[in-house]
Amino acid sequence: MAPVALPHDAKAGPTKPEVRAVLLSKLGLDATDHFAEVGSCTGAVTIEAARRAGRVTALERKSERLDATRKNLAANDVTADVTLREAEAPEGLPDDADALFLGGSRNYEAVLDHAVEADVDRVVMNVSRLEVAGAATEAFRERDLLDEVVQFQVSHGYELAGATSFDSDNPVYMLVGGTDSNADVAADGGSR
Repeated sequence: MAPVALPHDAKAGPTKPEVRAVLLSKLGLDATDHFAEVGSCTGAVTIEAARRAGRVTALERKSERLDATRKNLAANDVTADVTLREAEAPEGLPDDADALFLGGSRNYEAVLDHAVEADVDRVVMNVSRLEVAGAATEAFRERDLLDEVVQFQVSHGYELAGATSFDSDNPVYMLVGGTDSNADVAADGGSR
């Protein structure tokens, strides 16, 4: 995976590289896919998706964050077909997306309703708060979208007194599913 440069800050953290790696393997994007993202923020996921998908539509409700996405796309020389929309989801979401990522929990139930109505094959949502993860899991189940919930935590080593210790990132709950039961993709990118 090529590194992603994020020189422009969006006042909110980007999706961590390790989380993006799992996210992208779960989505299984290819050149024929139209990928839609809710909450582009710094554009980290937007950039990664644009390297794989044929088309990308990224929504961000805050103009300063959308500007950071735009600048970071340029800093990474992304030339793919990327449409940026300043919009509150689900308004602004395309009706022909093959894959959808929810980077936050705002309006997620309405976004999931849109995913069902638009027959989105693959849907992934990242959540960092336990209570929201539980409610979102139920929302996925109620819409018959849930294939799996993955919880993982990444720790990074640092030198401490001549040895290695670790600082851990917050846990991430990843809800994976979609309307296509054949879109089940394993963590290694292969089929399950």
